[in-house]
Amino acid sequence: MGTVELLTTFEHIKLLSDARRLAIMRRLMAKPATLTHLGEALGEHPAWVRHHLKKLEEAGLVEISEVRLTSGVTEKFYRARANAFVLRETILPENPARPLVILCGSHDLALEHLAKQLAPELDLMTLPVGSLDGLIALRQGSCHLAGAHLFDLPSGEYNAPYVRHILPDTAPAIITLAHREQGLMTAPGNPLGIRDLTDIARPDVTFVNRQRGSGTRLWLDCHLQALGIPNSSIRGYEHEVRTHTESAQAVQRHQAEAALGLGASARQHGLDFLPLFHERYDLVLPREQTGALQPLLDALQTREFRRGVDSLFGYDTTHTGEQIIL
Repeated sequence: MGTVELLTTFEHIKLLSDARRLAIMRRLMAKPATLTHLGEALGEHPAWVRHHLKKLEEAGLVEISEVRLTSGVTEKFYRARANAFVLRETILPENPARPLVILCGSHDLALEHLAKQLAPELDLMTLPVGSLDGLIALRQGSCHLAGAHLFDLPSGEYNAPYVRHILPDTAPAIITLAHREQGLMTAPGNPLGIRDLTDIARPDVTFVNRQRGSGTRLWLDCHLQALGIPNSSIRGYEHEVRTHTESAQAVQRHQAEAALGLGASARQHGLDFLPLFHERYDLVLPREQTGALQPLLDALQTREFRRGVDSLFGYDTTHTGEQIIL
């Protein structure tokens, strides 16, 4: 079985951003080779290869795999340290005025209130990649915390079963941000008379979808399957956006007749809203980060934050700040 190595330093990324060194690496990931072999394959002089190979070797990306003595000539065979490499680097500002916290996961409007409240103490930045990819990013160390609203049908639980599966060895903390309501967003007055989820499969309805891995998309696919509605019967099913705001904007701009999303987003964009379900949105963070993230956790308990979130249509902060026990 081949090996994959994770590269997390800017120096490694800088080295491999050079097309010549990347070409050498790819050859050595396929099989060991000498300077002469590489020069012939790449159409370059061995001295040119030696220059770049030395830099890769010093960075720990390449190593000598074998030394042969053939007809009195010593040949060194080089190989890559792994069969494949994954590049990952988070680029942050130099000497930021305030501590910076990166949240990956599902889009949520309450996070905007949280970021505003935290601004004097720290900068909360969000990357809306969907709930599943947010948990994966947290496991890989690409963010400080994740935001998720993943419903597990067999257990009837939110988020905890996914956290146990994706982060089995870390026992992170799960803190409730808020409960919220999702449903179908339609044009003002609901001119097509959309009444339930089955109506998005009508031939006169164009739908806009959320990206794969988002909690909203997982809920939709689960319920479409239960209803026996094939994805191919929904016009626009392949049209994906990353946030509830983008979904609402697509309906507002008449790019779609319906979208699944937050009631708060529908209200902000003057759309009609057909409620379908309530859900819990949680923050997931490694326990070793709780000290650094204490200002964020403290903000969840303030009257200011709860008042701001409760003003959002369909949001409920009754259980905000509560910890979910794994």
